[in-house]
Amino acid sequence: MDWQISEDTVPSAPITEADARLLGGRPPATGAWRDGDPAGDRRFAALGAFTTEGGRSLPGIRLAYETWGELSPARDNAVLILHALTGDSHVRGHAGPGHPTDGWWGDVVGPGAAIDTDRWFVVAPNMLGGCQGSTGPSSIAPDGREWAERFPYLTIRDQVAAQAGLADALGIDAWAAVIGGSMGGMHALEWGVGHPERVHRLAVLSSPPTTTADQIALNGVQLEAIHVDPRFAGGEYYDAAPGEGPHRGLALARRMALLNYRSPTELNQRFQRSWQSDKSPIGRDGRFAVESYLDFHGNKFTRRFDANSYITLVEAMNSHDVGRDRGGVEDALARVTAKTLVLGIDSDRLFPVEGQHRIARGIRSTIDDAVVLASDFGHDGFLIETAAVGIHLRRLLQA
Repeated sequence: MDWQISEDTVPSAPITEADARLLGGRPPATGAWRDGDPAGDRRFAALGAFTTEGGRSLPGIRLAYETWGELSPARDNAVLILHALTGDSHVRGHAGPGHPTDGWWGDVVGPGAAIDTDRWFVVAPNMLGGCQGSTGPSSIAPDGREWAERFPYLTIRDQVAAQAGLADALGIDAWAAVIGGSMGGMHALEWGVGHPERVHRLAVLSSPPTTTADQIALNGVQLEAIHVDPRFAGGEYYDAAPGEGPHRGLALARRMALLNYRSPTELNQRFQRSWQSDKSPIGRDGRFAVESYLDFHGNKFTRRFDANSYITLVEAMNSHDVGRDRGGVEDALARVTAKTLVLGIDSDRLFPVEGQHRIARGIRSTIDDAVVLASDFGHDGFLIETAAVGIHLRRLLQA
């Protein structure tokens, strides 16, 4: 799980008084995009009824998505970019109505960039279960109320099935490339294993072959932070007034997660033992700067995300096991036929590079061994080290 929005794809920095003033008002009950909000650059694909792996039915789903570039007459230049847990479809472009932040990978996608939109037709959907225009817990169910906790349990494979439906709707039989990082890398890997005939090139960035017990444990305490917030109200908080939703639990979950997105080296170098103000934190009157940093970004997150979606998507991440019902991880990876780039960050403590090495060993069509970038930025390095990541994506797309 990573941040995957532009304001977070930069090195950590102390919080100023001006930053703090940005969050002076009460947070909304949900930060989800809702029908009636400005659409921005989103498009919407209605995909009809959907049945999950677990047998639950949704009477109709839609995916919000954005595109850049032009689809060729042969429909052979389409590139699918898959965002991480709390990302969205806004890969590039400015903040504005409908988009609270600038695009999260604007240095990588665009005219002349590593993923060159003068050549490639780029599609980026908001994943099923999300809260930025795709069907999820904040969407309205047939009875006129939000799905809330009634929304079905989703797996990574369910979300990829919805993405395959989007490809069908767009008339794309096969992707020239499928590219994803973190949770998006789980989706990309599922595409390569489950739909090998529909993927010519594959990029799996900072993602594991399975979600491990350690990672599930980290996710579990984040979900509990949301559930124990009394304002979560069993997921039925959508009618709550500003400041009366489960923002404390959601912000705490975000703060816990952030500790795994950045490396100890970066946090120690950036903040050391500095204070947030001239008041000493020794004696409880003041605060350490790193504490204020975590609080600020946790609170900011509640203004653009939904607590029920966070639960749904984290549970989907927990489901990730590319070898499930396929004879194990190695047998599953052997199904991949696409030219594949596997990339990791040496300081990643969320999804350590051992996982990327295992993926690269199992796929017979990698362009080389797993690429390991040296970075102090931890898991978020694949978002921050855009120049280095772009070099390797160019190599893949030229393969």
